[in-house]
Amino acid sequence: MSCEHLVCAQCAHPVVEGRCPLCRANRERMHQHGFAGLSPALIALLLVALLLLSLAAQHLLGS
Repeated sequence: MSCEHLVCAQCAHPVVEGRCPLCRANRERMHQHGFAGLSPALIALLLVALLLLSLAAQHLLGS
């Protein structure tokens, strides 16, 4: 979910602008996701790369 189209209930401005404390707090809360600062897409990419490396190692050692 993105905060680009959300409007703050307190100041009636876009949350992405962070004009009031509530906007800034919600923007920070929405941007804290993933694991260790990594985005979910990057985590998935790293897992796929790890899977491919393990399959390649298994194929080379199994021959």
